Amino acid sequence: MKEVTFIHAADLHLDSPMTGLKHLPKQIFQRLQESTFHAFRRLIDAALTFNVDFVILAGDLYDGENRSLRAQTRFRKEMERLLERNIPVYIVHGNHDHLGGMWPHFQMPDNVHIFKEHVESKDFQKSDGTTVRLYGFSYPDRHVFDRMITQYKREEGADFHIGILHGYHEGSSNHGKYAPFHLKELLEKQFDYWALGHIHKRSILSEFPPVLYPGNIQGRNKKETGIKGCYFVSLTEHDASLRFVETSDVIWEDVKTDAEHIDSVHELYEFCRKTMEEYRREGIGTLLHLSLTNVKIDGMHTQLSEWLELFQEEEKDESSFVWPVKIEVEEKVNWERSKLTLEADFYRELFEAIDEYRDIEECLSPLYQHPNARKYLNALDEYESARLKKEAEDLLIRSLLRKEAFE
Repeated sequence: MKEVTFIHAADLHLDSPMTGLKHLPKQIFQRLQESTFHAFRRLIDAALTFNVDFVILAGDLYDGENRSLRAQTRFRKEMERLLERNIPVYIVHGNHDHLGGMWPHFQMPDNVHIFKEHVESKDFQKSDGTTVRLYGFSYPDRHVFDRMITQYKREEGADFHIGILHGYHEGSSNHGKYAPFHLKELLEKQFDYWALGHIHKRSILSEFPPVLYPGNIQGRNKKETGIKGCYFVSLTEHDASLRFVETSDVIWEDVKTDAEHIDSVHELYEFCRKTMEEYRREGIGTLLHLSLTNVKIDGMHTQLSEWLELFQEEEKDESSFVWPVKIEVEEKVNWERSKLTLEADFYRELFEAIDEYRDIEECLSPLYQHPNARKYLNALDEYESARLKKEAEDLLIRSLLRKEAFE
């Protein structure tokens, strides 16, 4: 049985500046500055551990078009580690590290193959004779809006065909809409695997044949939460195996937790400490945004800076740190219709409008008409309509009362 194995990664953004984080302690900030390099080294470690046939890097290896000397030097050293094991690397450059930038060119080792500005193919052959044909292109400049997918043509004469594309899956997000494509267009090419890049959130668009974004290898801001990494892929003539490999050196976490059961300051302190410990990982740093809901401790929202400083001062673990970058609270608000109606005409009129509202189905019609959402939705019965209406009322009133409390 013919088989080929490889690592698929994208969006390394080596030497990303990590802007807006100067407030961090020096040792944590330096750790974050180095995080893309540590993540990349873990990627190469995985390639060596699994002894893969080759590595695919699907664009945005560097953070900017003017690649730093430091980033290029560190990248080259990792390529040399692969060269020692005769592992080739197939690279396309994306919108961030396009070929039109101005930078001092480092010559890469002989195992590195960079695709040119137009879609081309490169062949790989294993010692047992198994052949792979890889297809791809590098961005000539930052803005590539053409449908480059039309240039991908399957060329017979190989056991496996792999497409490498740094581009935008139409309809998936508002990310930069470069080199756009529809999933149907990829599947029509009859390739055995599509190695995508550009979207930083990992996503499997198709399982057979595999079409996927591995996401970036290291989160760089509060929007890029969770564990990041790459994929170890094994392809055979009849099957495909995908294994996610973690590479993050520092992880961003956005945690929202209910504190309604907390009755005292001490309990709240212990609850926060326990929550933070749940996100501690051996050898990995964590930057934590903690949101507490239904807090019953009076006036806590006026003391948030003190709480934040307290937990930051207590964090001593430099290797496996959990550093709170922000704490937010949503205080519990209890309300009764009868009391609010007596207090203000506004609430009486609001409740009358809510009671008379009959257009729930019309309000939800865009959701039910959505081609993807409607497959998972059933028609609302009378009970579900009433429940949704009650939940909406509660959210609205709580929001209004919180706003009044802060004014």
